[in-house]
Amino acid sequence: MTVAAAARFTGRTALLTAAASGIGAATAHRLAAEGASVLVTDVDAEGAQRVAEEVRAAGGQAQGRRLDVTSPSQWTAAVTEVESWTGRLDVLHLNAGQNVHGAAHELDDATWHQQLRLCLDAVLYGVRATVPLLRTARGAVVITSSVHAVIGFKGFPAYAAAKGGIDALVRQLAVEYGGQIRFNAVLPGAVATALWAEVPDEYKALAASRTPVGRLGTPEDIAAAVAFLASEDASFITGQNVLVDGGRSISSQE
Repeated sequence: MTVAAAARFTGRTALLTAAASGIGAATAHRLAAEGASVLVTDVDAEGAQRVAEEVRAAGGQAQGRRLDVTSPSQWTAAVTEVESWTGRLDVLHLNAGQNVHGAAHELDDATWHQQLRLCLDAVLYGVRATVPLLRTARGAVVITSSVHAVIGFKGFPAYAAAKGGIDALVRQLAVEYGGQIRFNAVLPGAVATALWAEVPDEYKALAASRTPVGRLGTPEDIAAAVAFLASEDASFITGQNVLVDGGRSISSQE
């Protein structure tokens, strides 16, 4: 994307979670390039500050801070910072998540609840904290779900349950706050984030071969979808779970 692209977010403020790398960082750069002031948050405070510095170096407006999305009190502090900084919040991108591999009978209670808390409970905490500002701005929320919500993959029961919960919650929130705030989710397929750097090349090739477009996705692919759903170009879209998976979910290949 070039700076010459339409500045759909000029004068608007976005708060992004899990934005120190991967999809969150790409989305921070994308929204800032389109004019948004972005609050980059992550449990990795140094990473959040680094991304904010990169955004500023590219000519954008950004601040970075630590945010543990499972802590309601930290959400309150983040919202207070937004109010002090720009006085408004137009876009919330909830991007935090975690998956721990293991069949259902192999997961202990703590592992199960940890994944649901980070992937699903944190969505409630974020929405609850930001609704007042988002209502005033008639803003938009975009949540990162996953293709795991619609396709079963062996060894990811908690992750799939959490992402499926997100998809249902998106519909509920869209109805709950209709006319005030729009809610949508993106469902990425295999995306070449830092997590995939540790995956053997043969498995990457296999994942790409099972994706109709013939490649893994990039964080920028997902950021583009987030930016669209958060923008006025999508003003008549709410309560939707949008697959951004290169066609993986419609492929018959196992």
